[in-house]
Amino acid sequence: MTTAFYPGSFDPVTNGHLDIIRRAGNLARTLVIGVGVHHGKKPLFDEDERVAMLTHECLALAKSVNCQFQIVTVENLAVDAAREHGATLIIRGLRDSGDFDYEMQMAGMNAGLAPDIETIFLASSPPVRHIAASLVRQIASMNGDVSPFVPKNVVKMLAKRS
Repeated sequence: MTTAFYPGSFDPVTNGHLDIIRRAGNLARTLVIGVGVHHGKKPLFDEDERVAMLTHECLALAKSVNCQFQIVTVENLAVDAAREHGATLIIRGLRDSGDFDYEMQMAGMNAGLAPDIETIFLASSPPVRHIAASLVRQIASMNGDVSPFVPKNVVKMLAKRS
């Protein structure tokens, strides 16, 4: 049984993230979603809120894929977190060529650190390819409509922050 690991900040969870989670859920028996906790950064949502967002959204997704989801917080290297959770695959989403260049470097470094863990890139689906959590945060901070980019529950959580 394959276990995959999908790390990210998920600040906030976007429809783009959910696209990758849904599709990764079709590739693995278990998908561990690692919510990154970086003490040097100040996210909009704390790790408990991000875990809650993902949990809410993954409950619905679990019905459409034959995969178990686990959501964890991660404070170490992705390869170390993947290994801790028994994952042999790291899933990374790609929106554009800028993501590709960065993710190729990261995959190379991860392969050097953990040759037993493979990185798989999933190209974002066209309807969500343009979505970036940083842009969602920016739009929300200016009271813009983020509903095309995030799930309804996240829209509500963002509205409470404005």
